[in-house]
Amino acid sequence: MTANESVLRPALRAKLAATKAGCTDCGACLHDCAFLQRFGTPGGIARSCDPSDRSSLCRSFECSLCGLCSQLCPERLDLDGMFLEMRREAVERGFGEFQEHAPLIGYERTGTSRRFSLYLLPEGCSTIFFPGCSLSGTRPDAVKMILAALRESDQGVGIVFDCCLKPSHSLGRERYVSAMFDEMNDWLTGQGVTEVLVACPNCQTMFQTLGKGLKVRTVWERLAESGMRLAPVSGTVTVHDPCVLRGATSVHGAVRDLLRRQGMTVEEMPHSRETTLCCGKGGAVDLLNPDLAGSWGGLRKQEAAGRRTVTYCAGCVQALGAHTPTWHVADLLFSPGQAMAGKKMGASGLFTYVNRLRLKRSLRRMPWGAVTRERDSHAGERRKRVWLPFVILTLLVAALAAVQLSGASHYIQQDRLRGLIASYGTLAPAVYILVYALAPVLFLPALPLTIAGGIVFGPFWGVIYTIVGATMGASLAFLVARYAARDWVASKLTGPRWQRLDSEVAQHGWKVVAFTRLIPAFPFNLLNYAFGLTRINFAHYMLTSFVCMLPATVAFIVFSSSLPDLLRGRLSPATLAGIALISVVMLIPVCYRRRQKRGGGAAATQ
Repeated sequence: MTANESVLRPALRAKLAATKAGCTDCGACLHDCAFLQRFGTPGGIARSCDPSDRSSLCRSFECSLCGLCSQLCPERLDLDGMFLEMRREAVERGFGEFQEHAPLIGYERTGTSRRFSLYLLPEGCSTIFFPGCSLSGTRPDAVKMILAALRESDQGVGIVFDCCLKPSHSLGRERYVSAMFDEMNDWLTGQGVTEVLVACPNCQTMFQTLGKGLKVRTVWERLAESGMRLAPVSGTVTVHDPCVLRGATSVHGAVRDLLRRQGMTVEEMPHSRETTLCCGKGGAVDLLNPDLAGSWGGLRKQEAAGRRTVTYCAGCVQALGAHTPTWHVADLLFSPGQAMAGKKMGASGLFTYVNRLRLKRSLRRMPWGAVTRERDSHAGERRKRVWLPFVILTLLVAALAAVQLSGASHYIQQDRLRGLIASYGTLAPAVYILVYALAPVLFLPALPLTIAGGIVFGPFWGVIYTIVGATMGASLAFLVARYAARDWVASKLTGPRWQRLDSEVAQHGWKVVAFTRLIPAFPFNLLNYAFGLTRINFAHYMLTSFVCMLPATVAFIVFSSSLPDLLRGRLSPATLAGIALISVVMLIPVCYRRRQKRGGGAAATQ
């Protein structure tokens, strides 16, 4: 054992030792794996592993963890387990944090939040349906139908909306996953739950790996056994088995049985069941190396050979759908007419969040929910940050006092600033608008410019010049992305949120622009470029941006126009009006979420 190996976590040390001893470098695992083709045999990777070298450990984050190498290994080595332990080692050493993973971690965090989670159990509940985040967001009606079918044969079935923590598990965040999953597991078993029915392959893997005292099965197995009546359809399909379930032969058979009972002819791809390929999203490789991830989707397209692909993972539908026509098995079971007509199935992007909130709201009305809870696992973290507004307020008061006591307020009087700008003559507004228009393109913050505009030009002209500059800036970034630097921009916006925006806009058009302007869900400057990659009409984009940016512009300009008076210690009507308008603008997202929770109306974007 080398000195470097002695400081490794025991789990990784054992995996490396087993691979070094067992791997014969035969190459059986290389043929179908782009990752191993790039980095070499598992034995070579194990022998060269240096825990002090960031790149040595972090190469594991380009492995999809699909397990095909372990399946093909003549020595039956746990190779994907070794790569997972390398990720965990990297996290422990502080090497495993990547900015590209932030959207995925945020998505997971949303799933475990109080707003999105729901535990709904009837009296004496021993079995729950755990649909997972993706199916609930993309196909909420299918979730309702599956639950109805399960409860038709067993009125004791409950439902739980929560996240299984598979994203963090794949990213090597072992301690966090253990704490979060154990809390959920302990609550369920404490309520008498003994069986979990899952619709997501990742959820099944997590419950089988970390669950204690819980039997885990898929809803597809239960539905296949139930003898449920299926609407007859005909056609030929091929099945993509999610890679995390390559060893789940009963699930493979259940899905194919449902399809055949419905009237479909199932033809197998060269890689299926135990030897299935990854769709490209495994291990979050698509976030770090989209080209590598896309190569797996390309292989699937070749093997599908023009046949419609059916899978039972919502994530796989999304990944494969970019390469070849793909259905979720729920599309055929519960919406066969739409599926066979070739209509787009499943929501994406922001609408998946809206769907999950609506689904939660509708199920809360069910009369059989005797035991309910919303998970609040992050409450402690929120409590740690309650002091933040007070700190900001204190700093603001201190800044105002410093300006007043130092006499600096004399230099920011509105008349003086206007005089300075007036030195530019009639070009002053044009200079301001030009600078404001360039700010979004250059990723400069707009708030300081907005405040300056209010102080210099006042509430009326300040609003006019600022909204013109902001609209020009948003439009210029849009045009740059669409015509001047499309490939470069596309290479930078590789996260799942950006990748789904195009299909979102294609379905809902200008409403997506309005939604994101009024209820910020993306960074403003990046969003301008992202819309340029979509197919939205430029005129619609520009007009919607103008209208929906106007409320915030008015609020901040009115407030900032009164700042000289405020800094001199005078509280003017404009100050009060500005504060009131800013409060209204900031409350728009809050009111929207409450409206969704109460069922007061449709989403702003629909």
